[in-house]
Amino acid sequence: MRPPLFLPVSALTFLALTLPLPLQLQCQSAAYPGTSQATLRELAHTSSDWRLIAPHLPDPATASPQSLETQGDILRVRRFPDDALDYYNYALARGGDPADLFNRIGITQMELGNPVIAKSYFQRALKLRRRDPQAWNNLGAVEFLQHNYTAAASDYKRAIRLDKGLAVSHSNLGMVYVEKKDFASAKREMVLALELDPAIFQRSSAAGVSLHMLSAADHANFCFQMAKVYARMGNEPEMLHQLQTAAEAGMNVRYEMTQDNDLYKYAKDPRVAQIILEAKSFRDANAARSTVAAELPPAAAPSAQAR
Repeated sequence: MRPPLFLPVSALTFLALTLPLPLQLQCQSAAYPGTSQATLRELAHTSSDWRLIAPHLPDPATASPQSLETQGDILRVRRFPDDALDYYNYALARGGDPADLFNRIGITQMELGNPVIAKSYFQRALKLRRRDPQAWNNLGAVEFLQHNYTAAASDYKRAIRLDKGLAVSHSNLGMVYVEKKDFASAKREMVLALELDPAIFQRSSAAGVSLHMLSAADHANFCFQMAKVYARMGNEPEMLHQLQTAAEAGMNVRYEMTQDNDLYKYAKDPRVAQIILEAKSFRDANAARSTVAAELPPAAAPSAQAR
């Protein structure tokens, strides 16, 4: 199952104050599926992050729409989606750009697991700004998550026609082709996305106004599907490269290979065994680095003089 959005996002603006919430607060919804959103919000407001943010929130009655929108973006990055929605609506009330804010509200609703509400906001954004490629991309993301792949492809293509440089839409369109088993077209779109933005599959921020549907699991699946294509073509070097990428992303490639007619004969190949060993070492090294980073003390805040 693919996680919705935060799904690496393209066209990002990295914002200040992006310390992560404690893991238990980020996972409240998954850990307590019966807990209301209001209760989750209350729990989030007990965090140290909220205590840092709350004293500096702008006054909704006097702040500019731009500062209110920016605050909404910061709250989304810091994983306070309900509060972000409040500030986007404050910005609307103060005269902010409704098409842009509807897009941001829609993305936040997606993060809250409300695709139907999100879709209505993307449609409202498009009524106001018909030639907005990001809104078309985001509407396509909702269709994709609801398995309406033909509609999703149409929306992504519309976004690309309006902005040929929108790498995220090429990537998202590639995922539609993966679902449709059109791997040649999927590869073409993924290559275009990488040419436009070489870091598109490496992002993990939740900011921005374009939904990116390719998760790490998607990337692994895409590479495995491409390995099958190369196996059929007899291109073993490229097949092995794609298998290695899928294994490094966490896929159990040996098991998956035993389930596929084209790759079955390679499942016991010594080269594949080496790929699996190297991929495990790669993942273990990354996990060790993440553990060390998590245990490091936070950097000291700058002094007033330094500011």
